[in-house]
Amino acid sequence: MTQETTPDLLRYAAFTDDPAGGNPAGVVLDASGLDEAAMLAEAARVGYSETAFVTEADHERRRYRLRYFSPLAEVAFCGHATVATAAALAERNGPGPLWCETQAGGIGVDTAVDAGGPQATLTSVETASAPASPADVEAALAALGWAADDLDPALPPHVAFGGNDHLVLAAGSRARLAALDYDFDALAALCRARSWTTVHLVARDGDDPATFHVRDPFPLGGVVEDPATGAAAAAFGGYLRALGLVTAPTRFRLRQGEDMGRPSLLLLDLDPDDPRARVTGRAVRIPG
Repeated sequence: MTQETTPDLLRYAAFTDDPAGGNPAGVVLDASGLDEAAMLAEAARVGYSETAFVTEADHERRRYRLRYFSPLAEVAFCGHATVATAAALAERNGPGPLWCETQAGGIGVDTAVDAGGPQATLTSVETASAPASPADVEAALAALGWAADDLDPALPPHVAFGGNDHLVLAAGSRARLAALDYDFDALAALCRARSWTTVHLVARDGDDPATFHVRDPFPLGGVVEDPATGAAAAAFGGYLRALGLVTAPTRFRLRQGEDMGRPSLLLLDLDPDDPRARVTGRAVRIPG
């Protein structure tokens, strides 16, 4: 493949079993002949929040090197595009464990295929989380059009890491989360200055303490909102651990994309003795 050749592109919706739901991702399983400029151009042409490129592949050992591009820039790690790539590899080469080298570090992925289609569980790098500065929180709230009393006082603002950094803000109500209408340029500038990949907005579910409703503005990548964000889910795992909310092995359910009409389900498994996060989701091929 030369850099002038159009790569073979697959399209998958991640964290769903419905092609009309989840988060669409481009997947190029052989990008060995593409340079950085060509990968960025292809991601811009596709127009999804991210496209994953397999730049090196050892199918026998099931080891792969992945790079991820939004329409505007490369990102170090992308969870939903990893799930999409793993699903494509499982359908092509059979299910089983994979190892993916990314710019954020090595990511283990377990894949399975059943009657519901392919499913992937990624194990993140070690997560971390620390309180966000008051000035950054004030700037983010101004860009979102939120007031300080719109936040949930039990879930303080943090910057969380699970491969890249995400500002975590917890809304005090599901209604506040649903009414998202933000200043794209202002939030993009703040994310760029702080190197935040997304702003991870969450609201506790009133009926189930292990369920959160989630939205992820992604202006840094030129996308208003992600309907499912695996990297932010992993970072949110670090946040929950940092707050002492993981006292036993627990599975959390993150419901994302519902306000966009692309419902997604991310399963987040955490252990108090393991700083990593495990994020599970299905993926389905998008026809056409």
